[in-house]
Amino acid sequence: MTAPRDEVLAQFATHEVEQQAATPGMLYPQLLAQVHRRLARQWGARVSEAAHVAFGQSIADWPAFADTAAALKYLKRHYKLVILSNVDRASFAASNAKLGVPFDAILTAQDIGSYKPDPRNFRVLIATLGALGVAPAQILHTAQSLFHDHAPAKAAGLACAWIDRRHERPGWGATRPPDGTPAYDFRFESLEQMVRAHEAEGGP
Repeated sequence: MTAPRDEVLAQFATHEVEQQAATPGMLYPQLLAQVHRRLARQWGARVSEAAHVAFGQSIADWPAFADTAAALKYLKRHYKLVILSNVDRASFAASNAKLGVPFDAILTAQDIGSYKPDPRNFRVLIATLGALGVAPAQILHTAQSLFHDHAPAKAAGLACAWIDRRHERPGWGATRPPDGTPAYDFRFESLEQMVRAHEAEGGP
């Protein structure tokens, strides 16, 4: 099976969202393996079970964006940083090693028992930050996915900063298109651009 890259990513996104909704308690590596199986069936491809499992276990090999570690280090000097991730604890630990910053709280789909954009994930986020002394009005939810993050974050009453990393490319990559046009309060093309804007404003 051959198809343009963006088409493959869109098909992945469709299967991932469907699988997350169907099995919200499934750990992300197993869920990714299941998505790989679904894609193979859709494409009529003969794929070994080992390949499905390897795809699911690949999260530790995913690189961070080049600007992320430095941006997070800067933001940590000014704000509390909390992760709301759609992966599991072990997978995020591997990603966290590339980020080089201690987070004030880490919330994964494994901890919560559901995947974004489930409103439950955002209720847990708000409660966790409340326990850290941060009111909902002080939260700036910062993410790339309009579907997984900004639509439900806005529905929960949070301010949002959209990191539009695909600004030069059409389509939505490996995330599902949002329903309608979700609102957001700020738009940056990278975390580095967000940092520069913060510096230009003189910081908090």
